[in-house]
Amino acid sequence: MQPGGRHRRAVPSSLPEGSPALVLAVPSIGGDPLTGPAAEIASIIGLDNPALDIRLAKADTASQGDPDGIRTVLADAAAKRPAGAPSAIVVPLLASAHPATILSIRDAISASGANACISEVFNTNALLAEALHIRLADAGLARADRVRMFSITTSADGILVVTVGGPEASGMASVTSVLLAARLALPVLPASLDSQPTIEQQAMQLQAMGVTRIAIAPCVIGPEVATGAIEEASSAVGGKCAAPLGAHGNIVKLIVAAYGLALSQLKTPEEPIGSERPRHQAGALISSRL
Repeated sequence: MQPGGRHRRAVPSSLPEGSPALVLAVPSIGGDPLTGPAAEIASIIGLDNPALDIRLAKADTASQGDPDGIRTVLADAAAKRPAGAPSAIVVPLLASAHPATILSIRDAISASGANACISEVFNTNALLAEALHIRLADAGLARADRVRMFSITTSADGILVVTVGGPEASGMASVTSVLLAARLALPVLPASLDSQPTIEQQAMQLQAMGVTRIAIAPCVIGPEVATGAIEEASSAVGGKCAAPLGAHGNIVKLIVAAYGLALSQLKTPEEPIGSERPRHQAGALISSRL
Protein backbone atom coordinates (compact mmCIF):
# COMPACT_ATOMS: atom_id res chain seq x y z
CA MET A 1 0.00 0.00 0.00
CA GLN A 2 1.47 3.35 -0.99
CA PRO A 3 0.92 6.52 0.99
CA GLY A 4 0.20 9.87 -0.40
CA GLY A 5 -1.78 11.26 -3.26
CA ARG A 6 -2.58 14.92 -3.43
CA HIS A 7 -3.19 15.17 0.34
CA ARG A 8 0.26 13.95 1.34
CA ARG A 9 2.12 16.42 3.54
CA ALA A 10 5.74 16.45 4.76
CA VAL A 11 6.70 16.71 8.41
CA PRO A 12 6.64 20.42 9.32
CA SER A 13 9.85 22.04 10.51
CA SER A 14 8.16 22.50 13.90
CA LEU A 15 8.89 18.84 14.65
CA PRO A 16 12.08 19.21 16.73
CA GLU A 17 15.17 17.17 15.99
CA GLY A 18 15.38 14.23 18.36
CA SER A 19 11.65 14.23 19.04
CA PRO A 20 10.32 11.23 20.96
CA ALA A 21 10.10 7.98 19.08
CA LEU A 22 6.67 6.75 18.07
CA VAL A 23 6.47 3.28 19.60
CA LEU A 24 3.57 1.20 18.31
CA ALA A 25 2.72 -1.28 21.06
CA VAL A 26 1.29 -4.34 19.34
CA PRO A 27 -0.79 -7.00 21.15
CA SER A 28 0.60 -10.44 20.47
CA ILE A 29 -2.28 -12.88 20.78
CA GLY A 30 -0.97 -15.26 18.13
CA GLY A 31 1.69 -15.48 15.46
CA ASP A 32 4.28 -12.75 14.94
CA PRO A 33 2.57 -9.47 15.94
CA LEU A 34 5.26 -7.26 14.42
CA THR A 35 4.53 -8.34 10.88
CA GLY A 36 1.34 -7.92 8.84
CA PRO A 37 -0.80 -4.88 9.74
CA ALA A 38 1.65 -3.54 12.32
CA ALA A 39 4.55 -3.49 9.88
CA GLU A 40 2.36 -2.00 7.15
CA ILE A 41 1.12 0.81 9.41
CA ALA A 42 4.67 1.63 10.52
CA SER A 43 5.79 1.68 6.87
CA ILE A 44 2.99 4.05 5.81
CA ILE A 45 3.70 6.50 8.65
CA GLY A 46 7.44 6.30 8.00
CA LEU A 47 7.13 7.01 4.28
CA ASP A 48 5.13 10.15 4.97
CA ASN A 49 7.32 11.15 7.93
CA PRO A 50 10.94 10.16 7.24
CA ALA A 51 12.25 12.24 10.16
CA LEU A 52 10.11 10.35 12.68
CA ASP A 53 11.70 7.51 14.65
CA ILE A 54 9.08 4.72 14.45
CA ARG A 55 9.45 1.48 16.38
CA LEU A 56 7.36 -1.64 16.93
CA ALA A 57 7.17 -3.40 20.30
CA LYS A 58 5.18 -6.29 21.71
CA ALA A 59 2.58 -4.83 24.03
CA ASP A 60 2.53 -7.75 26.46
CA THR A 61 6.28 -8.30 26.71
CA ALA A 62 8.06 -6.40 29.47
CA SER A 63 11.18 -8.56 29.64
CA GLN A 64 14.48 -6.77 29.09
CA GLY A 65 15.72 -9.97 27.44
CA ASP A 66 13.28 -9.65 24.53
CA PRO A 67 14.60 -7.24 21.87
CA ASP A 68 11.02 -6.60 20.76
CA GLY A 69 9.64 -5.99 24.26
CA ILE A 70 8.56 -2.52 25.32
CA ARG A 71 11.23 -2.11 28.00
CA THR A 72 14.02 -2.97 25.58
CA VAL A 73 12.65 -0.74 22.82
CA LEU A 74 12.24 2.19 25.23
CA ALA A 75 15.75 1.72 26.60
CA ASP A 76 17.18 1.86 23.08
CA ALA A 77 15.16 4.98 22.23
CA ALA A 78 16.34 6.70 25.43
CA ALA A 79 19.98 5.83 24.69
CA LYS A 80 19.77 7.79 21.44
CA ARG A 81 18.50 10.99 23.11
CA PRO A 82 19.87 13.45 25.67
CA ALA A 83 19.61 12.30 29.27
CA GLY A 84 16.23 13.16 30.73
CA ALA A 85 14.68 14.14 27.42
CA PRO A 86 11.32 12.61 26.45
CA SER A 87 12.36 9.47 24.60
CA ALA A 88 9.13 7.90 23.36
CA ILE A 89 5.39 8.19 22.95
CA VAL A 90 3.79 4.78 23.07
CA VAL A 91 0.61 4.35 21.03
CA PRO A 92 -1.21 1.03 21.53
CA LEU A 93 -2.09 -0.57 18.21
CA LEU A 94 -5.75 -0.90 19.15
CA ALA A 95 -8.95 0.28 17.51
CA SER A 96 -10.88 0.27 20.76
CA ALA A 97 -10.48 0.07 24.52
CA HIS A 98 -8.53 -2.91 25.83
CA PRO A 99 -7.86 -2.32 29.55
CA ALA A 100 -5.65 -5.39 30.08
CA THR A 101 -3.32 -4.41 27.26
CA ILE A 102 -3.19 -0.76 28.35
CA LEU A 103 -2.32 -1.80 31.93
CA SER A 104 0.44 -4.07 30.65
CA ILE A 105 1.89 -1.20 28.59
CA ARG A 106 1.74 1.24 31.52
CA ASP A 107 3.50 -1.27 33.77
CA ALA A 108 6.21 -1.82 31.17
CA ILE A 109 6.78 1.94 30.76
CA SER A 110 6.99 2.38 34.51
CA ALA A 111 9.41 -0.54 34.89
CA SER A 112 11.61 0.79 32.11
CA GLY A 113 12.36 4.03 33.93
CA ALA A 114 12.30 5.83 30.58
CA ASN A 115 10.89 9.32 30.13
CA ALA A 116 8.04 8.01 28.00
CA CYS A 117 4.27 8.30 27.97
CA ILE A 118 1.31 6.41 26.57
CA SER A 119 -1.18 8.06 24.24
CA GLU A 120 -4.36 6.13 23.65
CA VAL A 121 -6.34 6.46 20.44
CA PHE A 122 -9.15 8.96 20.95
CA ASN A 123 -12.39 10.24 19.35
CA THR A 124 -12.45 7.24 17.08
CA ASN A 125 -16.11 6.54 16.42
CA ALA A 126 -16.75 8.49 13.20
CA LEU A 127 -13.49 7.40 11.58
CA LEU A 128 -14.04 3.80 12.65
CA ALA A 129 -17.58 3.78 11.25
CA GLU A 130 -16.24 5.00 7.91
CA ALA A 131 -13.48 2.39 7.90
CA LEU A 132 -15.89 -0.40 8.82
CA HIS A 133 -18.21 0.71 6.00
CA ILE A 134 -15.34 0.48 3.52
CA ARG A 135 -14.25 -2.95 4.76
CA LEU A 136 -17.84 -4.22 4.44
CA ALA A 137 -18.08 -2.77 0.93
CA ASP A 138 -14.77 -4.39 0.00
CA ALA A 139 -16.29 -7.75 0.95
CA GLY A 140 -19.51 -7.06 -0.97
CA LEU A 141 -21.49 -6.82 2.25
CA ALA A 142 -22.57 -3.17 2.02
CA ARG A 143 -23.10 -0.46 -0.56
CA ALA A 144 -19.89 1.38 -1.28
CA ASP A 145 -21.69 4.69 -1.80
CA ARG A 146 -24.81 5.33 0.26
CA VAL A 147 -25.22 8.93 -0.95
CA ARG A 148 -25.34 8.11 -4.64
CA MET A 149 -27.29 4.91 -3.88
CA PHE A 150 -25.54 2.85 -6.52
CA SER A 151 -27.53 -0.25 -7.40
CA ILE A 152 -25.24 -2.79 -5.76
CA THR A 153 -26.56 -6.11 -4.55
CA THR A 154 -25.28 -6.84 -1.07
CA SER A 155 -25.38 -10.06 0.89
CA ALA A 156 -26.25 -8.60 4.30
CA ASP A 157 -29.22 -6.84 5.80
CA GLY A 158 -27.92 -6.59 9.35
CA ILE A 159 -24.45 -5.95 10.80
CA LEU A 160 -22.62 -6.89 13.99
CA VAL A 161 -19.70 -4.65 14.98
CA VAL A 162 -17.41 -7.06 16.82
CA THR A 163 -14.79 -6.03 19.38
CA VAL A 164 -12.39 -7.49 21.91
CA GLY A 165 -11.37 -5.78 25.14
CA GLY A 166 -14.29 -6.46 27.46
CA PRO A 167 -17.26 -4.27 28.43
CA GLU A 168 -15.44 -0.97 27.78
CA ALA A 169 -14.72 -1.90 24.19
CA SER A 170 -18.27 -3.11 23.73
CA GLY A 171 -19.59 0.20 25.07
CA MET A 172 -17.46 2.17 22.62
CA ALA A 173 -18.71 -0.05 19.81
CA SER A 174 -22.29 0.99 20.64
CA VAL A 175 -21.58 4.52 19.42
CA THR A 176 -19.70 3.27 16.36
CA SER A 177 -22.64 0.99 15.58
CA VAL A 178 -25.11 3.89 15.62
CA LEU A 179 -22.92 5.86 13.20
CA LEU A 180 -22.47 2.85 10.93
CA ALA A 181 -26.22 2.21 10.92
CA ALA A 182 -26.77 5.79 9.77
CA ARG A 183 -24.31 5.29 6.91
CA LEU A 184 -25.80 1.98 5.78
CA ALA A 185 -29.49 2.43 6.60
CA LEU A 186 -29.36 -1.06 8.12
CA PRO A 187 -29.70 -2.38 11.67
CA VAL A 188 -26.26 -2.50 13.33
CA LEU A 189 -25.53 -3.88 16.80
CA PRO A 190 -22.31 -4.16 18.83
CA ALA A 191 -21.05 -7.58 19.91
CA SER A 192 -18.03 -8.86 21.80
CA LEU A 193 -15.72 -11.83 21.46
CA ASP A 194 -14.77 -11.73 25.14
CA SER A 195 -17.62 -10.01 26.95
CA GLN A 196 -21.32 -9.19 26.79
CA PRO A 197 -23.27 -9.00 24.58
CA THR A 198 -21.96 -11.99 22.68
CA ILE A 199 -22.12 -12.47 18.94
CA GLU A 200 -24.70 -15.22 19.41
CA GLN A 201 -26.92 -13.01 21.57
CA GLN A 202 -26.79 -10.11 19.15
CA ALA A 203 -27.35 -12.35 16.14
CA MET A 204 -30.56 -13.57 17.77
CA GLN A 205 -31.64 -9.96 18.33
CA LEU A 206 -31.01 -9.11 14.67
CA GLN A 207 -33.00 -12.15 13.62
CA ALA A 208 -35.86 -11.03 15.85
CA MET A 209 -35.76 -7.73 13.94
CA GLY A 210 -36.27 -9.58 10.66
CA VAL A 211 -32.63 -9.81 9.57
CA THR A 212 -31.91 -12.94 7.55
CA ARG A 213 -28.39 -12.18 6.29
CA ILE A 214 -25.91 -11.18 9.01
CA ALA A 215 -22.50 -9.67 8.33
CA ILE A 216 -19.67 -9.32 10.83
CA ALA A 217 -17.66 -6.07 10.84
CA PRO A 218 -14.52 -6.69 12.95
CA CYS A 219 -13.69 -3.48 14.81
CA VAL A 220 -10.12 -4.65 15.35
CA ILE A 221 -6.80 -3.97 13.66
CA GLY A 222 -5.86 -7.65 13.71
CA PRO A 223 -3.07 -8.62 16.13
CA GLU A 224 -5.34 -8.25 19.18
CA VAL A 225 -7.49 -11.21 18.09
CA ALA A 226 -6.54 -14.88 17.89
CA THR A 227 -6.25 -16.11 14.31
CA GLY A 228 -9.58 -17.41 13.04
CA ALA A 229 -11.58 -16.37 16.11
CA ILE A 230 -13.85 -13.90 14.33
CA GLU A 231 -14.35 -16.20 11.33
CA GLU A 232 -15.36 -19.05 13.64
CA ALA A 233 -17.84 -16.85 15.50
CA SER A 234 -19.25 -15.59 12.22
CA SER A 235 -19.69 -19.12 10.93
CA ALA A 236 -21.43 -20.13 14.16
CA VAL A 237 -24.22 -17.61 13.52
CA GLY A 238 -24.37 -18.24 9.78
CA GLY A 239 -22.93 -14.85 8.90
CA LYS A 240 -20.34 -13.54 6.49
CA CYS A 241 -17.31 -11.61 7.64
CA ALA A 242 -15.47 -8.51 6.43
CA ALA A 243 -11.73 -8.12 6.89
CA PRO A 244 -10.27 -6.49 10.03
CA LEU A 245 -9.42 -2.79 9.83
CA GLY A 246 -5.71 -3.50 9.40
CA ALA A 247 -3.72 -0.63 7.90
CA HIS A 248 -6.77 1.35 6.78
CA GLY A 249 -6.00 5.04 6.28
CA ASN A 250 -8.28 6.05 9.15
CA ILE A 251 -6.30 3.89 11.57
CA VAL A 252 -3.14 5.65 10.40
CA LYS A 253 -4.84 9.02 10.98
CA LEU A 254 -5.78 8.06 14.53
CA ILE A 255 -2.26 6.90 15.37
CA VAL A 256 -0.53 10.05 14.14
CA ALA A 257 -3.18 12.19 15.83
CA ALA A 258 -2.55 10.41 19.12
CA TYR A 259 1.20 10.97 18.75
CA GLY A 260 0.70 14.63 17.82
CA LEU A 261 -1.52 15.33 20.80
CA ALA A 262 0.90 13.67 23.23
CA LEU A 263 3.84 15.52 21.70
CA SER A 264 2.09 18.87 22.17
CA GLN A 265 1.61 18.13 25.87
CA LEU A 266 5.09 16.87 26.76
CA LYS A 267 7.31 18.86 29.11
CA THR A 268 11.04 19.03 28.43
CA PRO A 269 13.51 18.83 31.34
CA GLU A 270 14.06 22.61 31.09
CA GLU A 271 10.38 23.47 31.49
CA PRO A 272 9.19 24.18 35.03
CA ILE A 273 6.51 21.94 36.46
CA GLY A 274 3.10 23.47 35.92
CA SER A 275 4.14 25.42 32.83
CA GLU A 276 1.80 25.32 29.89
CA ARG A 277 2.86 24.69 26.32
CA PRO A 278 0.75 25.82 23.36
CA ARG A 279 -1.64 23.08 22.34
CA HIS A 280 -1.41 22.06 18.71
CA GLN A 281 -4.28 20.56 16.84
CA ALA A 282 -4.09 16.82 17.42
CA GLY A 283 -1.94 15.22 14.79
CA ALA A 284 -0.88 18.53 13.22
CA LEU A 285 2.79 17.96 13.97
CA ILE A 286 3.14 14.98 11.66
CA SER A 287 1.42 14.05 8.48
CA SER A 288 -0.91 11.15 7.84
CA ARG A 289 -2.11 9.38 4.77
CA LEU A 290 -5.50 10.97 4.04
